[in-house]
Amino acid sequence: EVRLVESGGGLVQAGGSLRLSCAASGFTFVDYGIGWFRQAPGKEREWISCISSTNGRTYYVDSAKGRFTISRDNAKNTVFLQMNSLKPDETAGYYCAAGRTWYTSNCPGGYDYWGQGTQVTVSA
Repeated sequence: EVRLVESGGGLVQAGGSLRLSCAASGFTFVDYGIGWFRQAPGKEREWISCISSTNGRTYYVDSAKGRFTISRDNAKNTVFLQMNSLKPDETAGYYCAAGRTWYTSNCPGGYDYWGQGTQVTVSA
């Protein structure tokens, strides 16, 4: 059974930090790039960051650059998203997803598996 399980969300004050985790099982983790997304009520899902399957190359949406860091531990089948200097408008459900990158350093072109999400609430 394929599973992606997010954890690490919670309530934090503006300017604070959280570290999200995405634990994967049921598929060959090293063959997949992992992305993080978020979705606030009434808003479209937004891509935040991804890490490739091969050399761990990372990509970020402009608003996250310099504040968020994505990393992966292939020995533990886990991807992390360190989020610093959080803002109230970043309150959302945060989701990780896995997609094949076919041995390139790119982000997945599509995502095959999704987690159930973890809630992040940033208070003003």
